Amino acid sequence: MAKKPIKETIHAKGVDIAIYTEDFQNEFISLTDIARYKSDEPKDVIKNWMRSKDTIEFLGLWEQLHNDKFKGVEFDSFRNQAGSNAFTLSPQKWIDSTNAIGIVSKSGRNGGTFAHSDIAFEFASWISAEFKLYIIKDYKRLKNDESSRLSLGWNLNREISKLNYRIHTDAIKENLIPPELTPYQISMTYASEADVLNVALFGITAKQWREKNPDKNGNIRDYATLNQLLVLANMESYNAILIEQDKSQSERLQLLNKLAIRQLEAIQKK
Repeated sequence: MAKKPIKETIHAKGVDIAIYTEDFQNEFISLTDIARYKSDEPKDVIKNWMRSKDTIEFLGLWEQLHNDKFKGVEFDSFRNQAGSNAFTLSPQKWIDSTNAIGIVSKSGRNGGTFAHSDIAFEFASWISAEFKLYIIKDYKRLKNDESSRLSLGWNLNREISKLNYRIHTDAIKENLIPPELTPYQISMTYASEADVLNVALFGITAKQWREKNPDKNGNIRDYATLNQLLVLANMESYNAILIEQDKSQSERLQLLNKLAIRQLEAIQKK
């Protein structure tokens, strides 16, 4: 299952610019929103930018540095044509032809053309050097904002909850999943175990949280406090041990809940 992107918004000279990440390492910024600073026809602005030979060479170099599946032959064809009066190129054609990953085309209500921050800043420079500085200023604000889900601090805290993930899932695989199960059944077992931790710590399953929070992006753990994330890391290790001890799911749920209460109370007293 594809990861659900975590979305934020940066602001520059009255323009709201969408930004998202799926791995907390690479941010993708809306070229469509940036282009609206220049025109009410953002698609045309982006296409005009992509007609330039300098743009094509920059995009090609970025892909060569970050994408081992980039199609160099198709890129060379675009580079040779770029700059001529007859040359036109859309983001989707670029993506489809070269297998590019630095630019992403999204459909739907919140869709548009997004690009890796490296590329987005280059596009913003082409739009307006002044506008680019405003974008960078608020982008830095977002990165430094401790309450932001894209901030470095949040990212590190989120990673804490993943430290014992491999131990946890290996224990499930080795002790709870018979080899005759299908991949789908295995994935459902993992989901069930994840919700054991969710219920023990948050008192609610992931599905119940989504139903109560339809307007929020991400999942229940994306909105956890630092203390909860610290305890969650310990719970994953403890759950792996309980699984190896053949404890039933109901037994483990009670023990994990007691652990969560005890550790959260201890943290809050400090």
